[in-house]
Amino acid sequence: MSHSWSTALHVYKLFRRDRKGIRGGGVALYIKKAFDTIGIETNEDGVECLWVRIKGKANKADILLVVCYRPPNQEEEVDNLLYQQLENVSGSSALVL
Repeated sequence: MSHSWSTALHVYKLFRRDRKGIRGGGVALYIKKAFDTIGIETNEDGVECLWVRIKGKANKADILLVVCYRPPNQEEEVDNLLYQQLENVSGSSALVL
């Protein structure tokens, strides 16, 4: 990584979810530190998703960001776990992206 690139990242917060038991892979997201953020833990090990909540300002709703990796040969059971995660958060007043 070049020095100019690494210094540009100091204004961002890194969220990441590494694969368990496997080297490489996983998902990551950088968000500006100016935003009030919190990482959301999920228990589904088979779903490679990272959830981050950005707190809304004043009377604005929160935003839920999700970053997912889905391999082309993923089993339907894992897809259903992802759909369940989306269903669980869709009942909140937050905007899901």
